[in-house]
Amino acid sequence: MTRPERILVTGGTGVLGCELVRRLQDRAEVRVLTRRPPRGPGFVQGDLETGDGLTAAVQGVDAIAHCASAADYRRPQRDVIQLRQLLDAVGRARPHLAYISIVGVDRASVGFFRAKLEAERVVEESGLPWTVLRATEFHDLLLMFLMRLAKGPIAVVPRGSFFQPVDVGEVADRMANLVMAPPAGRVRELGGPRVEAMDDLMRAYLAAANRRRRVVKVPVPGRLGAGLGQHLLTDGDRGTVTFDEYLRSRANAHGIIEHPYAH
Repeated sequence: MTRPERILVTGGTGVLGCELVRRLQDRAEVRVLTRRPPRGPGFVQGDLETGDGLTAAVQGVDAIAHCASAADYRRPQRDVIQLRQLLDAVGRARPHLAYISIVGVDRASVGFFRAKLEAERVVEESGLPWTVLRATEFHDLLLMFLMRLAKGPIAVVPRGSFFQPVDVGEVADRMANLVMAPPAGRVRELGGPRVEAMDDLMRAYLAAANRRRRVVKVPVPGRLGAGLGQHLLTDGDRGTVTFDEYLRSRANAHGIIEHPYAH
């Protein structure tokens, strides 16, 4: 398989998608899928929910980086539905389909993660040449979660929860190389350099943000609680950027930690 000349990135305006597009633009012609009217050159309009515009968006592409994620815990099957819409639009063409998934989806019991596992199987059975990369939680998403938990007078975190946050830029680097390379099937997972308890991550955030909060650990019952700590590498590659380093990079000139979606 030759290097792709035209690549479609779904979710190209999201956390990972933006970073991936930057890394691909000098290596190929990149189309960024958007539901809204195109912002300018390189954007194509298409709706993964309805399928509208997708046939034109995928026309002539050599590879698709499927980074879009509904992340809807109330309707976990949305990811699978959107993926099937994309595959229907591809038709008989055979672009390389590169899919980003989550470490531990085969060990999780919560609906959203089970749907991600089902989506992986849809990719594998699609008949297309494919690559699947699993990654742990991005620093950006974890910071947003911590900010929400620290809004009140105390910072509440789930007891017994562990994370291995990874830098989204490092995931984008890996994803870009995979998209430009021949299909590789299921590749080695990618996670952050450290496994850290949620309460320690919260304290790191509070210290970096110069906020005083008492950190309280509370039990999480049911399947959600049982699934905490399932998204850690058992075998895979580790990034180099720690959560502490990421927090320092988010601080503005006044030492305030900016929201990850502030820009």
